[in-house]
Amino acid sequence: MSEENQGLCLGLICGLGVGAAVHYYQELAKAHSARGAILNLVMIHADVNRVLRQAAAGETDSLAECLSTLIQRMADAGAQVAAIPAVTPHICEPRLREISPIPLVSLIEEIVREVRARELKRVALFGTRFTVETGMFGRLHGVEVVRPKPGEIDLIHETYLKIVSAGRGEEDLYQGLRRIAHELRERDGVEAVILAGTELSLIFNPANTDFPCIDGARLHLDAIMQRLFQ
Repeated sequence: MSEENQGLCLGLICGLGVGAAVHYYQELAKAHSARGAILNLVMIHADVNRVLRQAAAGETDSLAECLSTLIQRMADAGAQVAAIPAVTPHICEPRLREISPIPLVSLIEEIVREVRARELKRVALFGTRFTVETGMFGRLHGVEVVRPKPGEIDLIHETYLKIVSAGRGEEDLYQGLRRIAHELRERDGVEAVILAGTELSLIFNPANTDFPCIDGARLHLDAIMQRLFQ
């Protein structure tokens, strides 16, 4: 390998939705190829059930310790920058930043930056229950986060977990979320739906998304590339 064609070594915490990890890997490889560079990557597999259990219980310090241990293992293997291709684990991000052995490229920060850039005032979220019910962990300051109806939150959460489990999207799952997105726009005046779940990239793309949205995974991938080659 030529060091001239390499960016920093990225440590990617996978396993928090295998489909999302595969998507990130493919997109990062494609982006590197487009700039004539070699992907410099270390990956590690996390226990998604443990992460979801700790997030649901609000055990943010324990979750941060768990993720920091994984990041340390990647740093020992040469990783210089870390990223988590999942939104829910970012519930512990403030603590994780304090103890992580290497810098973290934050998915949440990129979403917040995009919301500010578009000057959005009224948004809704698609993702796990922890993301939707907490308004993305309270990080969207000054923006009204419209909460879907309880039944819609259940459907969004259950649909998301089905996509995570299957590692792919199905037409009925796509249609269910699409219907809720249009309902939020028409009923609640939502300006944009934030796809605050990396697995949603498996069913939504620019060609089939007919409502205003912010694709968190796409923003995150672009930010990772910028950090690796800054």
